[in-house]
Amino acid sequence: MNHQVHHFDMGLWLLFLAYIVSVTGSVVGLACTRCGARATNGRDRLRWLLMAAIAIGGVGIWLMHFIAMLGFAIPNSMVRYHLGWTIASAVIAIVAVFVGLITIGREFDLRRLLAGGVITGLAVAVMHYTGMWAVQMQGTMTYDTTLVVISFVIAVVAATAALWFTLVLKSRGLRFIAGLVMGVAVVGMHYTGMAAVRVSVDHTMPVPGGPEVFSFLFPVFVIGLLALVVPITAVMLAPDRNADEDAAESRPVAAAAGRHR
Repeated sequence: MNHQVHHFDMGLWLLFLAYIVSVTGSVVGLACTRCGARATNGRDRLRWLLMAAIAIGGVGIWLMHFIAMLGFAIPNSMVRYHLGWTIASAVIAIVAVFVGLITIGREFDLRRLLAGGVITGLAVAVMHYTGMWAVQMQGTMTYDTTLVVISFVIAVVAATAALWFTLVLKSRGLRFIAGLVMGVAVVGMHYTGMAAVRVSVDHTMPVPGGPEVFSFLFPVFVIGLLALVVPITAVMLAPDRNADEDAAESRPVAAAAGRHR
């Protein structure tokens, strides 16, 4: 029996939770990116960018995707996940974001920014569709091509904007906006991609094996939060360059005042 269904049961609370997770990963990752731009040697810089890629790719993109997938239900059909493809989608997200962050460089350069934005945006989109490839059910899944293209455009444009904010804005408060924008990129792309899904249920097909999303999401959620502890601690302990510069400028003034006494 074949019939068309769309995906159901996307509660607002789930959208909110997915967005919060995405923004948290993005804010931490973009803060690490900023620290990477200030790093004095190459090894430190790569370490910062790797932490940034895990925070943005692993938490901001991948974990957010599977939290949002809690709302993906097909009436009268089981939904299971292929663990191999699920893990592959996490690796793709982290590696592609890492490449994108290396590409943008330390200072604002339009060509490098656009290249990095495209790579990072594609990381969001490719992770999503690889994650969807992991979905197993009694039936087949097709996509509305127009909405798929729109989802890629959303991801690339907003990821580029977020990286631009990170490179250009100096204050931490304004850079927080970059995390909000990155969250919009990830969540906007996800829900546009989900709107593109068309499912044909076929009960003559075998019942799928593999875990349900609930069974692996809780441990992954805990691991994801723990994974953020290291970069958050590193960012908090990193010296604030602006504060250091202010201190350096005030020292000669204080010394001169001392001499005049």
